[in-house]
Amino acid sequence: MEELDGTFTRKKYDFIKEKYGNVGSWAIWAEEGNKPKSNTGDLTILDPDINKNLLSQLKPNVVLVGLNISRSIKVPLANFHDKRPGSNDFKIRFAFRGTPYWGGYMTDIIKDFEQKISGKVISYLKNNTQFEEENVENFLQELADIGANNPTLIAFGNDSYNILKRNLNHKFKILKVPHYAIYIGKEKYREQVKFNLK
Repeated sequence: MEELDGTFTRKKYDFIKEKYGNVGSWAIWAEEGNKPKSNTGDLTILDPDINKNLLSQLKPNVVLVGLNISRSIKVPLANFHDKRPGSNDFKIRFAFRGTPYWGGYMTDIIKDFEQKISGKVISYLKNNTQFEEENVENFLQELADIGANNPTLIAFGNDSYNILKRNLNHKFKILKVPHYAIYIGKEKYREQVKFNLK
């Protein structure tokens, strides 16, 4: 395996960015500036030509999993790195910085389903079980492609957690943290995340 020495090759990184850039990203963010949300969408941190330490920080055996995208991702690796003022992605940065999970891979379990209201996603899955099965198969392929070898899956919120448990409980260690859209401050969110990942 290319990753045995703990670092990704550039070739592997570029392949993943090309294949999964519109759905996946990495749990690495630029430093916050004078405001908690500043620089959340700064993707230069995920450019190996600019961030020379990037490849050595990537951890394909840590996979953070959301439910689905709420809007289409126009820029590669921008998922979970939303620069809009209403975004809560800054809470993930605050919660995971300095933890062993920093540098993990990030994706959604349900792909190609743009929907802001998670309840609508879940009711669609109830009526379309094959769609869920296909997405789980695609997710397993994604894990193989990033070089995940017996990864720990960390679900954001109940919905993604339930899908992972239902389909992959026999295969992987699956943990759950609160969804970052939860209505609490970033300090409290970090506390809850650390507690859940103990």
